[in-house]
Amino acid sequence: MTMTQKPNIRDVAKLAGVSTATVSRTLAQPAMVKEETRRRVMSAVEAMGFVPNSSARVLRTQTSKTVILLVRDISNPFYLDIYKGVEEAAFEAGYKVLMGDARDDDVRIEHYIDTVRERHADGMILMIGHLPEKLITGAAKLPPIVVALEAIENLELPTVRVDNVAAARKAVRHLVDLGHRRIAHITGPLDEYLGKARLEGYRRALEEAGIAFDPDLVLAGDFSLVVGHNQTERLLDRRIPFTAIFAASDQMAIGAVTALRSRSLTIPDNVSVVGFDDTLMASMIDPALTTIHQPRREIGRAAMGLMIERLTKAGTPADRCFPTELVVRGSTGPCAATVSP
Repeated sequence: MTMTQKPNIRDVAKLAGVSTATVSRTLAQPAMVKEETRRRVMSAVEAMGFVPNSSARVLRTQTSKTVILLVRDISNPFYLDIYKGVEEAAFEAGYKVLMGDARDDDVRIEHYIDTVRERHADGMILMIGHLPEKLITGAAKLPPIVVALEAIENLELPTVRVDNVAAARKAVRHLVDLGHRRIAHITGPLDEYLGKARLEGYRRALEEAGIAFDPDLVLAGDFSLVVGHNQTERLLDRRIPFTAIFAASDQMAIGAVTALRSRSLTIPDNVSVVGFDDTLMASMIDPALTTIHQPRREIGRAAMGLMIERLTKAGTPADRCFPTELVVRGSTGPCAATVSP
């Protein structure tokens, strides 16, 4: 071996005076090797600076002990507590977690699916609202997948979820109880489950309160801060009267707050604002945001638990539904005069 060559398993075997098979067995199952042999092999590994080839190990064992968490937008702080929960459960079970950024891009989604198919990862936890159509029609060929807080239409997969309709209804009911009747809604993507479910909860709360649904008060969103800001400005520019906003995510709600303040409107004296998620920023802004709390860390742990059940074939993974909670903070208050700049 020259100075520029990396040591290989044959070099370790030669230095330890054992076969390459013994080196492999020592690295993979040390308890199955005699203590003296194990000591010689590990001493040789350390002396030569040998690093086992993980790709070769994957081919032999058909497992990488790695799971991909694929999210909509890696810059959204909503996913941090989810990741913590997934990583904690993964670490305890001997797995690693990689986070992928879908960016609503089918090419990127297919890339991550292929990463699992090619055995660079064992499975995938999806936190996106759609898959490319060709993957759905060929669903039998999908790798092990668990869905967290989303749903893929026309595809049944093990899922960890909350009742989005009930949660959105609870948020809007809070505004109604404060006397609000002109309540705007900035939706999630309306071609996906989350956007449709939270819009349905909004509609039900209005219907139960005897308030007519006004499509002019509904603005399409995408869960981002920028769109929350822009759609609120659009609502103000159209001079449509309203006293409150229910946004389908905290990011959009915070964007709405920045837009309202840019027009010299006060929260909640002029406009009340409610979000959805209870991210860290929801409690940090001033006034703090009234929002729907989702137990994200526990949801992350549960999603990884379902994935481990799938990978180890420990049983048929059962869907989990977590409760939500309305957290009332300073961004909501009694209805005053309607806003119509």
